[in-house]
Amino acid sequence: MFDKILIANRGEIALRILRACKEMGIATVAVHSLVDRNLKHVRLADESVCIGPNPSPQSYLNIPALISAMEITDAVAVHPGYGFLAENADFAEQVQKSGFTFIGPDPDVIRLMGDKVSAIAAMKKAGVPTVPGSDGPLPENSERCLEIGEKIGYPVIIKAAAGGGGRGMRVVERAEDLINAIAVTKSEAQAAFGDGTVYLEKFLQNPRHVEVQVMSDGQGNAIHLGDRDCSLQRRHQKVLEEAPAPGIPDAVREQVHESCVQACIDIGYRGAGTFEFLYENERFYFIEMNTRIQVEHPVTEMVTGVDLIKEQIRVCAGEKLSLKQEDIVVRGHAFECRINAEDPQTFFPSPGKVNNFHMPGGLGVRVDSHLYSGYTVPPNYDSMIAKLITYAEDRETALARMRVALSELVIDGIKTNIPLQEDLVRDEAFAKGGVNIHYLEKKLGL
Repeated sequence: MFDKILIANRGEIALRILRACKEMGIATVAVHSLVDRNLKHVRLADESVCIGPNPSPQSYLNIPALISAMEITDAVAVHPGYGFLAENADFAEQVQKSGFTFIGPDPDVIRLMGDKVSAIAAMKKAGVPTVPGSDGPLPENSERCLEIGEKIGYPVIIKAAAGGGGRGMRVVERAEDLINAIAVTKSEAQAAFGDGTVYLEKFLQNPRHVEVQVMSDGQGNAIHLGDRDCSLQRRHQKVLEEAPAPGIPDAVREQVHESCVQACIDIGYRGAGTFEFLYENERFYFIEMNTRIQVEHPVTEMVTGVDLIKEQIRVCAGEKLSLKQEDIVVRGHAFECRINAEDPQTFFPSPGKVNNFHMPGGLGVRVDSHLYSGYTVPPNYDSMIAKLITYAEDRETALARMRVALSELVIDGIKTNIPLQEDLVRDEAFAKGGVNIHYLEKKLGL
């Protein structure tokens, strides 16, 4: 097992990783920008290192600074959390070349799954269901592109191979708009990702967003830990998640779970990962794999009882999976509300000082947050400041607990999206389960 881990992140996920390390008896190093010197995990870590000014490119995205911090503190491994460099194959490679361990998959696997075209090809080979599409990058030949569009059937969606987070996509309703849309998307993809490669897929009209959590040791052993529904989204950013995904037939669910496990074995995957799907008419369609721990991992932890961060650390330290598939039993239901420092109506960020922070409590309530009274939320980073999670033996009770927990949550001094979350957990359609990915934006009139 690792003696010392450097946590290459900030906020609630850095604190979450630190707590897991402490339980395992692993020493911790917190890195931080100038403005983050008072973060909770920085105060609690065994050591801390300032890695640069506030802008992310000069601190949390500064690979030489992070590797230097590992060298001067004698850390042996780095946990990237999510965001920042978590899915950066070059970072993982430089970490390994410098003699340290990257807590995640090998760089080649990150590259394979980071390119949407190669990822889809790998998933098809493993038997994971995929969206009907171009089966590779679109050719330069316009006639061939039109033939592919006709074969798939309109509407179609053009996607950047190197894209992610909802960027580099364009829906095309008619054949006469296809060629121009391809040219524009290629140009945007080149500017945003340094790669103009695009591909084509069938555009599903009213799908849900369902994802499967996996854990694999890279030694031929892999398991799934059930699924999550993350359909409540605004501009492709998740707002509220739950586990398990409601209303999916067991046979359909089990088939996709098994295909994800097989894919992990086929590609030699190591660590925690998530297969993301669109789900429509009782069919799953693979869209991408996230080669890291997810923001919404707590809902899976609540229904399985498995500490995903600790298991992730173990397998990346070279241990075999400590769990077999038969050990994983999904019990009850869990919800997670992302609490953001933003205006609940305009969604503009709302940084500033938190005068008073009071966490809700009670049976089945969990709060993952780095906030404390007197903490100042900086304007430099993502606006998420807390995750409120509730668990119960059934979906209805878990949702009732979330309503109560939101009513108890106090964050004074800045604006937050708590009013939006309170509205969502009282929404009749959401309460029934199974709303699609367009539901929230339609509700908000976007």
